[in-house]
Amino acid sequence: MNLPPVAARKPTRRIHHNDVFVDNYEWMRDKDTPEVTAHLTAENDYTDARTSHLELLQEQIFEEIKDRTQETDLSVPVRRGQWWHYTRSVEGQEYGIHCRAPISGSDDWTPPVIEPATGTNAGASAPGLPGEQVLLDDNAEAAGHDFYSLGSFDVSDDGTTLLYAVDVEGDERYTVRVRTIATGENRGDEIPNTSAGALFDPSGRYVFYTTVDDAWRPDTVWRHEVGTPVEADVTVFTEPDERFWVGVGRSRSNRYLMIEAGSSVTSETFLLDAADPTGDFTVVWPRRDNVEYDVEHAVIDGEDRLLIVHNHNAVNFELVSVPAGDPQDEGRVVLPHSERIRLESVDAFRDFVVVEYRSDGLTRVAYATKRGGGLTEINFDEELFSVGTGGNPEWNQPTIRLGYTSFVTPSTVYDYVVATGELRLLKQQPVLGHYDPTLFEQRREWALAADGTRVPISIVYRKDLVEPGTPAPTLLYGYGSYEISIDPSFSISRLSLLDRGMIFAVAHVRGGGELGRLWYENGKTHQKRNSFTDFVACAEHLIDCGYTSPDKLVAEGRSAGGLLMGAVANMAPSLFAGILAGVPFVDPLTSILDPSLPLTVIEWDEWGDPLHDAEVYAYMKSYSPLENVHQTHYPRILAVTSLNDTRVLYVEPAKWVARLREVGADALLKTEMSAGHGGVSGRYAGWRERAFDYAWLIDAAGAHPSGEGEFASLSNADGGAA
Repeated sequence: MNLPPVAARKPTRRIHHNDVFVDNYEWMRDKDTPEVTAHLTAENDYTDARTSHLELLQEQIFEEIKDRTQETDLSVPVRRGQWWHYTRSVEGQEYGIHCRAPISGSDDWTPPVIEPATGTNAGASAPGLPGEQVLLDDNAEAAGHDFYSLGSFDVSDDGTTLLYAVDVEGDERYTVRVRTIATGENRGDEIPNTSAGALFDPSGRYVFYTTVDDAWRPDTVWRHEVGTPVEADVTVFTEPDERFWVGVGRSRSNRYLMIEAGSSVTSETFLLDAADPTGDFTVVWPRRDNVEYDVEHAVIDGEDRLLIVHNHNAVNFELVSVPAGDPQDEGRVVLPHSERIRLESVDAFRDFVVVEYRSDGLTRVAYATKRGGGLTEINFDEELFSVGTGGNPEWNQPTIRLGYTSFVTPSTVYDYVVATGELRLLKQQPVLGHYDPTLFEQRREWALAADGTRVPISIVYRKDLVEPGTPAPTLLYGYGSYEISIDPSFSISRLSLLDRGMIFAVAHVRGGGELGRLWYENGKTHQKRNSFTDFVACAEHLIDCGYTSPDKLVAEGRSAGGLLMGAVANMAPSLFAGILAGVPFVDPLTSILDPSLPLTVIEWDEWGDPLHDAEVYAYMKSYSPLENVHQTHYPRILAVTSLNDTRVLYVEPAKWVARLREVGADALLKTEMSAGHGGVSGRYAGWRERAFDYAWLIDAAGAHPSGEGEFASLSNADGGAA
């Protein structure tokens, strides 16, 4: 068997609060040195050699994903102004094609039937209308690049001009370009090094965009006049507080341009009348520490109002309405605070208002018409599901576009007709190969944490392949940070696990947002260890209830979920057969101590400030995966990272794997050399990346490599995993 690369030990002393930590692998931080490149290449070669026995299984899973996916397909068209906008995908092409087709009239709210391969409108209600226009072909833009990501996409309100921005490195720095749609030719406007989210003002004369500071924090909003030199662009807003990001947008009503500045716990919004795009933005509510709020413009009884979702003296947030001309007026409470319901957002339209919230750990959507009568919830009947609004840009639309999914229900798009209560099915994600949802069981379990807290676990498996009470190979997934919830959702690629008799489970640990704001608060800063102990409790529950056993249980987490994986590997290694950590935040203390690193100061609200607070330093050191590696029998570990990731630098998993090897752990490192935080770009490349991950997890869990599903046509006798 090939021997693993041995990283050179070059001791570096890190001294804070009278504590000395000797880091033997900090030298790996300089990715431009030949030594680092050679080491990462050697690690990739070693990982390839160690996983070569899985190549057939990887190829089988890739083909399963591909064969189940309708490769030539179309998103449900969304009306914007006088056009239906949609994205087509074509078999054999990595990226989407962004298109539009004209509406048939002002009352046309029924999405047209578009032929995905050709873009022809099969159900045109008005013959003679101009056909599809291709606005941007991502495949053409990506040609010649190993990586491609679209970060901004906007069409001027008059429909004549396209704005788009691309990243071809993976570092989330985008170049904005402006294109005349009629000719398909780019103008001279080219703005490099922007953040995502650039957009036109309603006149189409100006582009608003953001740039970053030296720590790669979006901190400045600019105004660019189309057709003028970039050097003449005007600074509109700069945020000096290093804890805050900034972004720019527009209200659905087109009445206001909006700048939002926010940290993890505090926010501030500024408005500008869109009719005066060169004017000055004014603050809605001056920022107050630990107060977050979002603003939506509404017209109620002919009066301009601002609907504000906020958490001032309302931990789960409440909704208030204030005069747009005097937003600091006391206003009136529309939806009061509830200990049971976490209010998340509000969307205002001409004739109704939509709210999204969480209840009993699940997402919900409700609406109220301006005729009164209170909220009406849009109900669904599955035990586990996820629902939310999306694709609702038009102020005067009569419908609410909804996205719905569950572990067993493919992604589904509905239009809800407010006037009648009709729920119109527009499209359900195709799953080729006779997918039968009745074969699958999804359910909710509750683990008991050490402090008595009940922690939800969502589970899905094939009923004909899993016998409750008989331990089965199981993948337990977790995240648990930033109030991000891992809601039930369908995955074509996951079927390759379920068809091999594996259980898929999500541990909804504290630090996420599934059970309200306090669920998040009790899993961050000085209570961060709750995320890790909750995950351990979920693993123990699945074992104790007979779902699985330690030799069949594997775990996965990405980014901050990778921190969760590293901490759990140290805390409870005997519970797992394997742990996959994607772009993992496994050296958090080194990163959060260095304000010069990308996004560090912003993170202090989430983790605490170990640079200036000795107690925070000691607490973070107590769980930092890198610093708590110890002599024990670790499960098999796979760390996957990206060289150009700016959110979690590749050096963290590289150092972690080297340290694990010191204590004899079977640890692999795979570095994508042309990718960012989200991994490789392109759908086929993404499928291959997922096939690699799943093959490793199947092998680590001891699941049968061929499985029992319709696509299990290859046998282990030809070289699959043992």
